[in-house]
Amino acid sequence: MPNAKKATSPAYEALVADLLTEFPDLEPGALFGMPCLKSGGKAVLGSFDSGVVFKLATAPDVRAEALSLPGSALFDPSGKGRPMKDWVVVSAAHEARWGDFAAASISA
Repeated sequence: MPNAKKATSPAYEALVADLLTEFPDLEPGALFGMPCLKSGGKAVLGSFDSGVVFKLATAPDVRAEALSLPGSALFDPSGKGRPMKDWVVVSAAHEARWGDFAAASISA
């Protein structure tokens, strides 16, 4: 049975289509079983729980901004209280901001 938290949404698919056009070096892949985009072989963002998880390690101000949005949280792929400090899940309520966070994640 597929994990619903790792399913993509139409908004995620639209984001991916736009990003693949804008950043031709990106490639689709998987991270922890979820669909993701990779740059240079490393995951930079992925689909998770109807939102998008972004790696914002080298953009601490952007990471803080993403975390300040209601419904956003550090990414905890195991669900066991061990979040990854550089990854932020941004909910679908803020999909208008996904492109900004994606650009910061990709340029890192």
